[in-house]
Amino acid sequence: MIVRPVRSSDLPALIELARSTGAGLTTLPANEQRLAHRVGWAEKTFRGEAERGDADYLFVLEDDDGRVVGISAIAGAVGLREPWYNYRVGLTVSASQELNIYREIPTLFLANDLTGNSELCSLFLHSDSRNGLNGRLLSKARMLFIAEFPRLFGNKIIAEMRGMSDEQGRSPFWESLGRHFFKMEFSQADYLTGVGNKAFIAELMPKFPLYSCFLSEDARNVIGRVHADTEPALTMLKSEGFSYQGYVDIFDAGPAIECETGKIRAIKDSQALVLAIGTPGDDAPQFLIYNRKREDCRITVGAARFAAGTLVVAPQTARRLRMSAGDNVRAVPLSAAREGV
Repeated sequence: MIVRPVRSSDLPALIELARSTGAGLTTLPANEQRLAHRVGWAEKTFRGEAERGDADYLFVLEDDDGRVVGISAIAGAVGLREPWYNYRVGLTVSASQELNIYREIPTLFLANDLTGNSELCSLFLHSDSRNGLNGRLLSKARMLFIAEFPRLFGNKIIAEMRGMSDEQGRSPFWESLGRHFFKMEFSQADYLTGVGNKAFIAELMPKFPLYSCFLSEDARNVIGRVHADTEPALTMLKSEGFSYQGYVDIFDAGPAIECETGKIRAIKDSQALVLAIGTPGDDAPQFLIYNRKREDCRITVGAARFAAGTLVVAPQTARRLRMSAGDNVRAVPLSAAREGV
């Protein structure tokens, strides 16, 4: 498996992936025209022809047979061209000494606080390929790209995680709050944001703070929680240094997690090394390995070991990277110690 930049020839495969995502992945709508535009814009981005506010680094995961089985992306900066909304979860305190009443009420404030940060987004892996190290490669490859080109990204990286919904795609948070203002199904509102129509959020969403006690119990219980299918991704990003700081999605209340760019484990610990080809050994750990290119970026995962200032990899790993002994690579152990392999 390798991670590489998207190409226009990948569009049919992306359409199939988009149709299989279900609700919750707003940045990959099953809309051929929109996806074609996004792929074209991603190609411009990798060529260095997009400003940071417009940059969309869209990657695909490709197997050894050339089949595209997953995607992931990095947005250079959110909210610089279109409004970027979240709820900030705060606290309102009401107290009366005379009545001996003291209440702490979680409160939702409509905010644009995360504007300008870079975002990890659009992560999706085909169900047939959710095994082995594929998910970690697809997600963490982006971090090596950021480590190689830090000037292209913000000082903080965020990731919006999918919130809770049932098997029919119904969100209890949406049913208790959003539906009253938007008068549409959750899936429709989710789709509209995915295809870039975000103006209606500002037009219809109430600007005043919302007291969570007015929401249903089911809605209150999902604020800041992720969908069961997203738990592994959340755990992985937490092991890299990401944390929840009280911002949630305005539609499904899924958490937005964040980390200072330079403190992300895979970025901070990555090294530029000389590639050597040989036998890493049966007990060699798995590494993320990157050819350090931009348009021709290729990132893979493979067993490797350090030896005299080089990184020794198997011939197959070098072939996947299309590299030879003596070439420069960027590499980092695939997993944080507490995450395991």
